[in-house]
Amino acid sequence: MIYLNRMNYTCFNGKILPSDQPVLHASNRGYRYGDGLFETMKILRDKIILEDLHFKRFYSGLQFLKIGLPSTVTADRLMDEIKTLCGKNKCGELARVRLSVSRGDGGLYEGGTKPDYVIECWPLDVSANMLNENGLVVDIFPDSRKSIDKFSGLKSASFQPYVMAALFAKEQKLNDCLLLNSADRIADSTIANLFLVMDGRISTPALSEGCVAGVMRDHLITALGREGQLVSETAISGDDLTAADEVFLTNAIKGIRWVRQCRKKSYTNQLTVKIYDQFVKTLLI
Repeated sequence: MIYLNRMNYTCFNGKILPSDQPVLHASNRGYRYGDGLFETMKILRDKIILEDLHFKRFYSGLQFLKIGLPSTVTADRLMDEIKTLCGKNKCGELARVRLSVSRGDGGLYEGGTKPDYVIECWPLDVSANMLNENGLVVDIFPDSRKSIDKFSGLKSASFQPYVMAALFAKEQKLNDCLLLNSADRIADSTIANLFLVMDGRISTPALSEGCVAGVMRDHLITALGREGQLVSETAISGDDLTAADEVFLTNAIKGIRWVRQCRKKSYTNQLTVKIYDQFVKTLLI
């Protein structure tokens, strides 16, 4: 049996259980093959930030992977279960929530007809609602190349390249690492999407470059576009990274984190601060 992370309670297929109670079998396909996906969300005052974008990505991902949750497992039901779990764990004011789905038990060619889902939650420090004062120091992970295909944008349970990049970052005393795609261009970071600012113009790796389809990425591109600040979704090379004036990373939990240095190149954060104040900080009101 597979045990869940140590916390007060978790939710397994709609049931609130003590966190030390085993729920997954060793035959679970998520454990065996990474056959599933997950969604990481930020809770603020019992509400999910960018809830519609999260559930849109979640259900479209399930549809693409042909994982059929029961029709009764709607976004409203999951939201109620998330709120209940956060209440049980006393973190509804500010929390990180992980919703994981696997295809269920079975081998590669049999089983997998009864998907399982798990909801976990952890309290967040108030710093998650602030732009980082000290810029991040990052580098490029040298040992992996992300594929560029229809699966690249998913929040897949098969997370090995990111795991190894995170270990590399820890070993090298970095705050994060950037991952390359199969064309040796920048895809994303271990837990975030990448944005560059150069001469006042903003760019980010296109989804066709193999990056995860980030919810905060989607929000910023749309919000900036409404204000007439178009974001170029394009290919980003190492040379572009060196030439950039500013670099920032985005995800659902921290919103925006500005990067101070990558290798020998240092960056400013003037436009990054403005973008954070206008399009991320306002989500927290």
